[in-house]
Amino acid sequence: MTAELDKEFNGEVNDEIKANKSFDVIINGGGMAGATLAWGLNAILGKEYALNIAIIEASVDDHSHAGFDARVIALSYGSRQILEQLGLWKDYESLVTPINKISITDRHHFGHTNILPEEHNVDNLGYVVELSDSGRLLTNKLSSNENNKNITWFKPNSIKELTQNQDSVDVVLSDDQCISAKLIVAADGAFSKVRSLLNIDKKITQFNQSAIIANITTSAPHHGEAFERFTDQGPLAFLPMSQGRSSVVWSMNSQCVDDVMALNDDEFLARLQQAFGFRLGTLTKTGKRVSYPLIQNVANSHTHHRTALVGNASQALHPIAGQGFNLGLRDVAALIHQISQAVINKQDIGGHNVLSHYQKSRSDDQAQTINATSSLVSLFSNSHFPLVIARNAALQLSDCLTVLKKPVAEQMLGWRHNLPRLKPLSDAKSSTSRVSQ
Repeated sequence: MTAELDKEFNGEVNDEIKANKSFDVIINGGGMAGATLAWGLNAILGKEYALNIAIIEASVDDHSHAGFDARVIALSYGSRQILEQLGLWKDYESLVTPINKISITDRHHFGHTNILPEEHNVDNLGYVVELSDSGRLLTNKLSSNENNKNITWFKPNSIKELTQNQDSVDVVLSDDQCISAKLIVAADGAFSKVRSLLNIDKKITQFNQSAIIANITTSAPHHGEAFERFTDQGPLAFLPMSQGRSSVVWSMNSQCVDDVMALNDDEFLARLQQAFGFRLGTLTKTGKRVSYPLIQNVANSHTHHRTALVGNASQALHPIAGQGFNLGLRDVAALIHQISQAVINKQDIGGHNVLSHYQKSRSDDQAQTINATSSLVSLFSNSHFPLVIARNAALQLSDCLTVLKKPVAEQMLGWRHNLPRLKPLSDAKSSTSRVSQ
């Protein structure tokens, strides 16, 4: 990393950067959504069409490895396809644990179904990656790659003021620097500062559930199998990790979470064993536990004047079926496509037409994924006897008839919503030249 970049990451800004306060795009949030957006814009636009990009990141996290307690996300096969198009998957391959089977069961009831990769002609159903590994990978690539000299980090920093003008957005940072751009992208999470400053309305749904997250080791190997087990209080997920670990997301009634968090490790493992069963043998070790309330937080619009929202800033979902990040990555892919088309057509990248096309391209996917997630929460967190019988019959039938579970599987794979294929503009230009000849 160059000395100049070292200064940027330490929150210092040299005179050259101070003088260059005007950008094409400001991305607020340098996490997975924001960093992937910045990388993807460069990958698709190339040097010829490169935009000047500012990334504002409040965290001072150096992405040091969290060891046994590392947090994870599940990438769908569709997310893998997006990362392949952006030239990132080859870097992720060594970091991920493949999911080669998903087992869905209903505790104390007969219903069960399995989703297998061969049913959908794929090698794996998805992949689990540790957030620390992903964060380090993206930060290193954006800060050291020769093709990313057009990216300026403002870190650690945050937005203090935001003003929308007819042709630009002006931002005052926490250290009183002033920067502007044609477009600002909110990639700053469920409690987005950009969304708050612009008074973008949101709809919050309370599920009366909280989640406990922990990493677990088991006496039997997971062999890449993921488990989604529905209990009378909410879903319990086990995701396969490296070194024989499994990442657990245990949803339960919020009034119960404090008691479970107060258990010692042995008591916690015994309670978890009772809820999960013995499909992975005995639960032998738990890491640090973290809990948080589960809410659905959805912005009323993906866009505002010269503003686009992606990822959790646009919609934060219940973790059931692991749809949240994958939906956000599809936001990122759609925005990259709309911006790249605007650039090649010499349009204003922050203009109304560009942002309205982005909004329209995301509305169906967002609505259907949110509805599917909410419906699963309602369906499998309900002990009403007729509903229990109906859902178990549906699970059992779907295990026999692949056609019945195809919609659920395709939603998990990220295939239910077609996205335009992302290709570097240099490829499109050379193809056009050959056709014209």
